[in-house]
Amino acid sequence: MPETDPKMLPPLCADLALALRAAAFHGLSEGVCNHFSVALPDDSRRFLINPRGLHWSEIGPQDIVLVDEHGAVLQGRHRVEPTAMYIHAAVHRITGRAVVLHTHMPYATALTLTVDRAPDTCASQSAMRFYGRIGIDDGYNGLALDRTEGERIARAMQGKDVAFLGNHGVIVAGDTVAHAYDDLYYLERVCMHQVLAMSTGRPLARVDEALSAHVALQIQGEREQSDLFFEALRRMLPAPR
Repeated sequence: MPETDPKMLPPLCADLALALRAAAFHGLSEGVCNHFSVALPDDSRRFLINPRGLHWSEIGPQDIVLVDEHGAVLQGRHRVEPTAMYIHAAVHRITGRAVVLHTHMPYATALTLTVDRAPDTCASQSAMRFYGRIGIDDGYNGLALDRTEGERIARAMQGKDVAFLGNHGVIVAGDTVAHAYDDLYYLERVCMHQVLAMSTGRPLARVDEALSAHVALQIQGEREQSDLFFEALRRMLPAPR
């Protein structure tokens, strides 16, 4: 197993803990459940993840746990929740993505309960950023307590950044914590806008697919705004002592 540069872990732990606190601040957390993880750059079989039993608002860098793909704690003082291992280990391994954020955030989860399962990416400007980036897993089969459940979810994500898990929640993946968190935040806003629009009983006014694809490329081609947002959150939500 490759050696990890010890200087690498503190910044990754700080970013992961900040994303968790931000998710709590933005109302994207649920009790002490759900999980965010970051694979180590030198070995995707090892990743950092939030601990079991702590509310996201209270998590600091010192609380982040380093685990292997089998759930063995390699570094850290806390336990890890079992379903986290089955979902996150599979998504890191199969998709190759560095950052995996899994939530049951309210509006996105609401859309997983509909027959469409996901938002319409031709409906709003913010939704267009996700055009061509969403996979759907229709195979809900209970809690993810075995490898096959996590692997099925991960396969639904291949080539995609986002997965809507039917009757369950969502996963957002990315190459950096800042970019993945920005996508997670905007995804919930997109779903909120659509749920509110649908609640009027009026049909959605969609734009054409070509324009949606064009807007998606525009947004993905310039991610400075994502980094600036994350740094603003760093100033707003300092780590607990």
